[in-house]
Amino acid sequence: MKKIKIGASLAVGAVLAAGLTACGGDSESGTSGSAAKADAANTAVVNASDKKGGNLRYAMSSDWDSPDPGDTYYAFSWNFARNYARALTTFKNAPGNDNLEVVPDLAESLGTPSDGGKTWTYKIRKGVKFDDGTEVTSKDVKYAVERSNFTSELQLGPKYFKQYLVDNPGGYKGPYKDKSEEGLKSIETPDDHTIVFHLNTPFSEFDYLGTMPQTAPVPRAKDTGVNYKKEIVSSGPYKVDSYVPGKEMKLSRNQHWDASTDPLRKALPDTISVALNQNQDDIDNRLMSGALDVDLAGAGLATAAQPKALGNAAQKNHTDVATSNSLTYMTISTKVAPFDNPACRKAVQYAVDKVSVQTGLGGPLAGGEIATTVLPPSVTGYEKFDLYPSANNAGDPAKAKEQLAECGQPNGFTTTLTARADRPKEMAAAQAIQQGLAKAGIKVEIKSYPSGDYFTKYAGAPSFVKSNKVGLSMMKWGADWPSGFGFLQQIVDSRSIKPAGNTNLSETDIKAVDDLFDASTQENDTAKRNAMYGQVDKAVMESGDIVPLTYSNQLLYRPDTISNVFVSAAYSGMYDYLNLGVK
Repeated sequence: MKKIKIGASLAVGAVLAAGLTACGGDSESGTSGSAAKADAANTAVVNASDKKGGNLRYAMSSDWDSPDPGDTYYAFSWNFARNYARALTTFKNAPGNDNLEVVPDLAESLGTPSDGGKTWTYKIRKGVKFDDGTEVTSKDVKYAVERSNFTSELQLGPKYFKQYLVDNPGGYKGPYKDKSEEGLKSIETPDDHTIVFHLNTPFSEFDYLGTMPQTAPVPRAKDTGVNYKKEIVSSGPYKVDSYVPGKEMKLSRNQHWDASTDPLRKALPDTISVALNQNQDDIDNRLMSGALDVDLAGAGLATAAQPKALGNAAQKNHTDVATSNSLTYMTISTKVAPFDNPACRKAVQYAVDKVSVQTGLGGPLAGGEIATTVLPPSVTGYEKFDLYPSANNAGDPAKAKEQLAECGQPNGFTTTLTARADRPKEMAAAQAIQQGLAKAGIKVEIKSYPSGDYFTKYAGAPSFVKSNKVGLSMMKWGADWPSGFGFLQQIVDSRSIKPAGNTNLSETDIKAVDDLFDASTQENDTAKRNAMYGQVDKAVMESGDIVPLTYSNQLLYRPDTISNVFVSAAYSGMYDYLNLGVK
């Protein structure tokens, strides 16, 4: 999940067996504002409450890639979209490891597999209504999957359904080109509350695909294509009143939402507002003063705010060092010279000073542990290894120069590194990389771009990468779901490469890797399947396509102004946005 997915899952600790009584007389397990301590939200609900009313205030230093549920891939976007878009399934609204459990949402229960795992059937809850009062049907879910996976116009989300659903004879072109009512034959809707997916291979983890907002229903008659992001039809407790790109989003209650059809959501605030393109330091200061409730991006306090929060005992009690399942890393463009030569990629691997990068990200506490693998230790399939060791992780310029000589660049070369301009920690890490590579004779020019367009127009657009000779790109990634497949497939499978919204930024194309993914979907033995993910990790590292930097942490801040706060293991270690309220 970008991405981060943006993004999504990691075990952050066991749930407290018994919680304190929350303020306001609520009996829900959790801690009150006065009792909450640093890191409390990693394992318990802080400020548990059922109090309704008020405006929940979010802000972010950038904009969405798109708030359209079928055309988005940032983890914060998937997390937040559940306010207005109900997917077939979602992750349990509970802290700690329980948050990784998949539960039914729009569906009455988890999917029923048949045909050896190649067919999955779901029953849609009755009585769920869009914000215009019409009832949600299985046809709306089918249409949502078709538009998000099979159209050329919507490219920002993953294409798992397109890869694994049986295609129509001759190839299905999506509902914008194929106007037939039948649409994709492999998704059947025998009645208004039943949907059946037919796959081209067994897929034991299919329920995880149901958690994606791509399965949130979209009425065909209301779909306006790329403009749908400004005219979203809500199936959740809130409707989108307005979205002004680069400025703000405002939500209010969906008057047709019925709590009896939705056992997951409390729908506490009356309204929700999101201010976009705000200065990150200002966001942090407003959080700590109580003038703002949530940093929507969920990436944690920037470096300037960290000592303010940690150096004051009262402020520190509002912080959570959230260990996500995410990886901060740098990709190397395998299709851009001289990185089409593996030895040049390995020169970069040796030259990077990861200690300096870690410092730029906030140090070991807020930046995370130095990484040597693509899979974080928290994700199934992880194996500890280090193919490019250096003394104290500070880089090995001499070893890097040996690789430069081998790839025909003994005097080094010049390349471009992209990063997101509105992410101060990422920019600081990019500068540390620039300084480290210079010691080996590799000169780096940093070019920064806004997060909202980073994958659409720049690092995630292969044509831009090639024409602008982008050799390196900063990246942070969390699993789409908690398994090695959910973490790795979209960033190293060659079939995940897209013309825009691409997340395989290195354009990794290793047949053995693709074959391992195919074999894993048909392997029922969990240990054998996990071992395959470890083999994928090693193959990618041997090729040198990805430079792991840190197994990411983020220092989150929760003001006393909000209730029902806990760290989401399923959404990349940010706070869970499903049931936040205004205290």
